[in-house]
Amino acid sequence: MAKQELKGERNWYAIHTYAGYENAVMRNLRQRIDSLGVNDKIFNVIVPTEKKIKIKGGKRVESEEKVYPGYVLVDMIVDDNSWYVVRNTPRVTGFVGAGVNPVPLDKKEVDDLFGKMEKGNKTNKHQMDIEIGEIVRIADGPFKDLEGKVNDVDSERGKVKVLVSMFGRETPVELDFLQIKKI
Repeated sequence: MAKQELKGERNWYAIHTYAGYENAVMRNLRQRIDSLGVNDKIFNVIVPTEKKIKIKGGKRVESEEKVYPGYVLVDMIVDDNSWYVVRNTPRVTGFVGAGVNPVPLDKKEVDDLFGKMEKGNKTNKHQMDIEIGEIVRIADGPFKDLEGKVNDVDSERGKVKVLVSMFGRETPVELDFLQIKKI
């Protein structure tokens, strides 16, 4: 970095990493911060994740997914030394920003991201935009590809009762909301 005046403000910055190496970069950077003694300039390193619920093999599986694959967020004060430590961490390709200087993330953007992460780590309330009487297609399970009408919605449990026409009569089937798709 050329001899430039860098403001000494603490901000969040995004750094670009090799895809799939976000957690390794986070661990390496934390080790470098300790070993090079820049704890007073680099305060926090995170890989933003949120919890997702998916259906695998007919069962609900909760998994953590990266919000921004290929990026790691760093809370730091940028000066020549801290910039050098981050930039020269293995598998870091650079700061996100315009030109030579890293550009801090917008405060509102960071607050929204942390709110999203916090919400995802608490109990998952299921948000379903499905109404009683809607026609849906079953996407998973023993009734896959059948169509039915929504009879009941339980958003607390993430369950839906669908009336499926079988053998000339409507049969109620309880499904996970991830097992249905709107038509």
